[in-house]
Amino acid sequence: MPPPYTGVMTEIISQQFNQDLSRHLALFATKADDTFFLDTLVSDTAFTDCVVRALTTFGAGTGVTRLVNPADASKLVFVVVRDEKTTTREAFGELARAACGVDTLVVASQVTDVADAVEGGLLGAYVFDEYKEPKKAPLGALVLPVDDDAAVTRGEILAEATNRVRDLVNLAPNELYPEVLAQIAQDEASAAGCSVRIYREEELEEINAAGIIHVGRGSKNLPRLVRIEWAPEGAQGDTIALVGKGITFDTGGYSLKPSTAMTEMKTDMGGAATVLQTIVAAARLGVQRKVVGWLCIAENMVSGIAGHPDDVITYRNGVSVEINNTDAEGRLVMADGLLMASAEGSETIIDIATLTGAQMVALGERTTGIMGSDYAKELTELAAGVGEPAWHMPLPEHLRESLDSDVADMKNSGSRFGGMLVAGLFLKEFVSAPNWAHVDIAGPSFNRGKPYGVMPKGATGVMVRTLLAAVEN
Repeated sequence: MPPPYTGVMTEIISQQFNQDLSRHLALFATKADDTFFLDTLVSDTAFTDCVVRALTTFGAGTGVTRLVNPADASKLVFVVVRDEKTTTREAFGELARAACGVDTLVVASQVTDVADAVEGGLLGAYVFDEYKEPKKAPLGALVLPVDDDAAVTRGEILAEATNRVRDLVNLAPNELYPEVLAQIAQDEASAAGCSVRIYREEELEEINAAGIIHVGRGSKNLPRLVRIEWAPEGAQGDTIALVGKGITFDTGGYSLKPSTAMTEMKTDMGGAATVLQTIVAAARLGVQRKVVGWLCIAENMVSGIAGHPDDVITYRNGVSVEINNTDAEGRLVMADGLLMASAEGSETIIDIATLTGAQMVALGERTTGIMGSDYAKELTELAAGVGEPAWHMPLPEHLRESLDSDVADMKNSGSRFGGMLVAGLFLKEFVSAPNWAHVDIAGPSFNRGKPYGVMPKGATGVMVRTLLAAVEN
């Protein structure tokens, strides 16, 4: 088993600003018409006047502008020009990315939203370098003029959780297969103070994890179900369960994907990674609520013992499912996790998965789809509150008919029109909880374009903040 990859994080230093200007500095500014206004702790007006003149000369727009430091030509000044839409998190993300290759960057502007600034800086500085040396090293250290250790710690924990999701999703599938992902979950959750149980072959049979067994049967890398529990002494409120899809690679099975659609299928375990790191973050933050996570892990491969279209499986609740599409495997494994969470009596269940291409057709590559009971609306609002784009989607009853089967209680794939919603309706059959939300991150989990805001190219770690907000709410 290969050792787990852990990327290098930018160091955050809290330190009162001094007037030594012969350093790499960062300033924040706004622009009205053609006039720039600096938010600065620098008292040297000659220095600030020079910065403003340079911004004016270059006609700087919204974003980060790099200037030669007027006090020391061997150093740089990074000016972040913000508009009314730019959040603190996004501004610091852009800043940290622009400052790659810099050893130490000193912020010379006031910082109010400290946790967001720390989180944004660490997310923006993220680089995945397991297989390739980056052209420039990530920012070494970010010095903030703040005195709020609690806020700094919170920002660091949130960023570390998100960046760890990115690490796991970016890893190659020949290194991150079911056994490895399950072991990483056990190691990292245990280290955070959680209890962990891994269901292997015999245990999966004992609990009749029909979907996980069937999807994983075609691979030499056998499937796993991982239960993680954070149960602090004196926990308050109801238990919340998080269920994550963990398909470490998805060929589509005998409903084989085209070659062009099979690349990037290492990312199909993003939901499980998100659940894992959300619970680790909750434990590190000492959240006073019981949280249970279910990681539904398998590898969907083609072989002489793989499942076929037309197979019928029966779940632990007695529901039989005809498999008419082996590439709709995510919902099959998620059903097992939802049944286990429901059996334990969790009042709130959130499942998260890179589930459908239809999510991207409906909402694009940056907006997460959320559906379920009335609670799904609340979760959508929580997402907006922590700066993660999401949209509440319906579960129209008439689409359920497309899942009807002639030989079983239901099929695993139905109408291609509203495919994201049909997948949600399938999962609904396995949920027994007053509060339930299904979160489809197929597009937002992986950025195929240029970096933006706090998002790098590649794995994004989307929805960690939202799930943590749900746990804390």
